[in-house]
Amino acid sequence: MAALKFTGRFKGWIARDVSGGILLFTAAVVALIWANSPWRDSYASLLAIEVGPSALHLNLSLSQWAADGLLAIFFFVVGMELKHEFVAGSLRNPRRAGVPVAAAVGGMAVPALCYLAIVGPAAPDATHGWAIPAATDIAFALAVLAVFGRGLPIALRVFLMTLAVVDDLLGIIVIATVYTETIDFGMLAAGLACVVVFGVLVRQRLVLWWVLGPIALVAWAFVHASGVHATVAGVLLGFTVPAVARFGEILPRTITGSRALTPWSSGVALPLFAFAAAGVTVVGTSDLVQPVSIGIVVALVVGKVTGVLGTTWLVTRVTPLRLPDAIGLRDLLPIGLLCGIGFTVALLIAELSFTGGEAESHTAAAKVGILVGSLLAAALGAVLLRWNAKHPREADMNRDGLVDTNTRVIE
Repeated sequence: MAALKFTGRFKGWIARDVSGGILLFTAAVVALIWANSPWRDSYASLLAIEVGPSALHLNLSLSQWAADGLLAIFFFVVGMELKHEFVAGSLRNPRRAGVPVAAAVGGMAVPALCYLAIVGPAAPDATHGWAIPAATDIAFALAVLAVFGRGLPIALRVFLMTLAVVDDLLGIIVIATVYTETIDFGMLAAGLACVVVFGVLVRQRLVLWWVLGPIALVAWAFVHASGVHATVAGVLLGFTVPAVARFGEILPRTITGSRALTPWSSGVALPLFAFAAAGVTVVGTSDLVQPVSIGIVVALVVGKVTGVLGTTWLVTRVTPLRLPDAIGLRDLLPIGLLCGIGFTVALLIAELSFTGGEAESHTAAAKVGILVGSLLAAALGAVLLRWNAKHPREADMNRDGLVDTNTRVIE
């Protein structure tokens, strides 16, 4: 009985925004310390260990398993969250979702342009990494907001979540299209067939997870073998889960599934990926400060906030779309900075961007840029969140001519 209570409390703790961010940060710090210690060779050797059946072309290194396998769990949860938002959440209403969706597009386009403007003239062979600063890390951004955004409208969390979810969707599309070199359409078709079977079974009255698990694994393996990044399989599988309560259920399966898997995603998959991806060796390395790292830092810290704020200002001035109740443009300055925390997906895209030959020399610089830029964005965002919370707020923050009613705050 005591063990069950402890397990329940642990799962509840691990699912919180702050807890997930702490685990991610801790894993990244441990990796950085190990990768720059006298035992750094053992870190590299550990990640290079290959496991898995060779006959199925799954004899991958631990580093590859972290990027291709563990992140698929995270993207499966993201897929369920996206499905729920489109069917029953904030993305269902175009007028309500219009501003954060537009802000997400601007928050991806402007950083990419900043990166290209800095890197293009100085290192043309590194322009393939333009999408690295376009991604937002949901877990880290929500963790910083939960800690430093107390007293601010809870609508800010919804806005940030919507923006980040759309950001992730666009990032997934970029990964599936830009960073896929060759496609085995036979394998891809087999993977999609498994996704369809999964979708049919997950909509039945009786959900047999011990059957769905192996089908999802086979779908992942086929998509991986096709050349399309395996995390796309996770998103597609998540999209098949029903977002409307069925058969007398209290909650839709997108909610129950997300709650069941979030402890595994936040507590296991993301920290292990961070541990595998964030270990950049800077000791004895002299070429980490280069156009790639500078471009990423500027894009994350300046490009993100400029894209989010600029697009929001433009959309709310020239269209009927308005910000939600209790949110003003001043609130979006720290939110734009939080969107510059491009940790998880940015590290993944960095590894996909620079492969083979001399391009691999940019990978370490890119990771340093991601870590420095994300840390700066988080620190500046935290400071501005506290400043914002301490200053008086107007009765009509979104300037729609009506007194704000949804003024519940983050506690």
